[in-house]
Amino acid sequence: MAYVDGFLVAVPKQNVEAYKDLARKAGEVWKEHGALNYVECLGDDVPYGELTSFPRAVQAKEDETVVFSWVVYRSRQDRDAIVSKVMADPRLQGDEWKSIFDGKRMIYGGFEAFLEL
Repeated sequence: MAYVDGFLVAVPKQNVEAYKDLARKAGEVWKEHGALNYVECLGDDVPYGELTSFPRAVQAKEDETVVFSWVVYRSRQDRDAIVSKVMADPRLQGDEWKSIFDGKRMIYGGFEAFLEL
């Protein structure tokens, strides 16, 4: 069964178009290096919860939206190899992303899929 990396990040609304451009570039690189699927989603119905919520998890501010993303791989081994290649790819080097979103508030992790319907 597949392996999935999941990401959650707050993006200032004024930077959404720049984020989309960066995501397109990153997605092309991930896919080129072997990712099976690359998905980026802008928050549409994500209320700020009283105790927990997507916006609360990344400390989203009034002028920010939440982006939920995932990358699918064949296996954890494939993911580890692909991520190494992606991180070394010169197209994704540099600090461009720092002007688009606050990486300190990004949440990410790897997940082993156990059910797919």
